Amino acid sequence: MLETHFQIFTRLLLACILGGIIGYERESSQRPAGFRTHTLVCIGATLVMITSEYMFKKYSPVTSIDPSRLGAQIISGIGFLGAGTILREGFSVKGLTTAASIWAVSCVGIAVGIGFYEGAVVASAFILITLFLLKKIEGRFNRRRKYRLYHISFTDMPSQIADISSVFEKHKAVVRRMEFTRSSDEKELQVKVMAYVPDEKVRLMITDSLYNLQGVKKITED
Repeated sequence: MLETHFQIFTRLLLACILGGIIGYERESSQRPAGFRTHTLVCIGATLVMITSEYMFKKYSPVTSIDPSRLGAQIISGIGFLGAGTILREGFSVKGLTTAASIWAVSCVGIAVGIGFYEGAVVASAFILITLFLLKKIEGRFNRRRKYRLYHISFTDMPSQIADISSVFEKHKAVVRRMEFTRSSDEKELQVKVMAYVPDEKVRLMITDSLYNLQGVKKITED
């Protein structure tokens, strides 16, 4: 027999715990894929590897079997699930970290399923460090950068959005996020632009350039 029932149970339980811990962090951050999704991915990947090992030991005497083939399909196939968590809002993209964590947790499940417990536990620890600690470091880094939020109201005209984007690009201001809303009469648009502005001189130049655009009515900054 490949494994005792206790060993199989231990692998699946460990996958449930490790996947659940990582998923809990995503759940607490209100991400599209959270506790249950990560847990299921990790358990499923573990089961696939247990099955792969079982098939190899059972059928290798009579035929040629590569025990890594099923695991390789997990790594490539999990991308479809991860892609479903990536959302685009304006010029910003959300969900990349969650997609990466789903892929990583599937690799943890592969390690647990093949019995590589040390690698699975250490990898889970580093994944949690990345999600918790590096998130705070990234937040501090972004606060140090001089991001400004522009609220721009303008008449809905052809090429207006492209013209606004070109202003920030012209002055080397990196746009982090753009969000659009339309007025109730659908004649006016409001756009919120979060952009990295290197200094006060550039900020004033951006504001002046925006006011020079045709149809721009009001600009406020935060």
